[in-house]
Amino acid sequence: MTTVARSGPPASPPKRSRIGDLRMRDVYRGLAVVAAAAAVAAGVVFVLPSGPDEVAAGPIAAPPAHASSSGATPPLQETPTSSVLGTTAAPSDAATAPSTTLTPSPLAATGRPAPTPGTTLAPGYTAMEALYADARLPRLPAKTRRVALKAPAGRTVKDRRSGVAVPRLAKPWKTYGPAPFTTRQVLPQARGTRLRGMFVTCPLPIEEQKAPRDSALLAARWTLNHHPKGATITWLASQPVRKGWMLMYRVTYGKHSSRAAVVVLDGGMPKPALAFVSVPDTQRKRWADVTRVISGVRVLG
Repeated sequence: MTTVARSGPPASPPKRSRIGDLRMRDVYRGLAVVAAAAAVAAGVVFVLPSGPDEVAAGPIAAPPAHASSSGATPPLQETPTSSVLGTTAAPSDAATAPSTTLTPSPLAATGRPAPTPGTTLAPGYTAMEALYADARLPRLPAKTRRVALKAPAGRTVKDRRSGVAVPRLAKPWKTYGPAPFTTRQVLPQARGTRLRGMFVTCPLPIEEQKAPRDSALLAARWTLNHHPKGATITWLASQPVRKGWMLMYRVTYGKHSSRAAVVVLDGGMPKPALAFVSVPDTQRKRWADVTRVISGVRVLG
């Protein structure tokens, strides 16, 4: 008997790796494409600037008085937006406007003459060059009058954070919420205006200079942030005080003005102390208190 073999589908060939089916030149070509793509991506990463400092900038004008603070000391910010002569004063949003970091090198080290008010400065200017280029402040005369400072008397307010004690002014002055400063005293708000007298202390909110006089000049410029827009300064008095410097000046804005003063002195803290007082002409009867303030600021002992 003859056995007939059944027909069926042919057996499948053994499976092989698809990679083995590729030609080696195709493999190398694929690897080259991947490597090229990675190189392009890496090139994009390194070409992109890491921050605004890498963007080239043209000449810029002298910045506003709110120079950025070096070594900020919360809660005080470099530049509060509200006028301290108003009913409230709050910290700014990281320096009110795009902050400009001032080079700490002194003006003399640059070998450049001091700019005149209104000068346009190129990048790399110092804090003092920005001061001299600011049209809101005239150059401090070499012979500025001095005021007679009486011995402090009466109660004091201690600012331990700044290392100073200051006069506690009599009524109608009263203490007020200090933020963003460390101490604050105010006069009652005058009828028909938001301006009011104010006396505050805090660690120096601008870059300290080698000479206390220069630090006081920069501090006076900084206080323009706390006066009405367009305010300008006229110097009234300038003199050294124990461990620091005092400046008295008139701030003019429109048809009105304020009498103001700053005292910058070393209170033994990481930053010098600043005492700042300003009284508008609507409360001119209290202008004598400006002299009381600058007479009574002293280092805690």
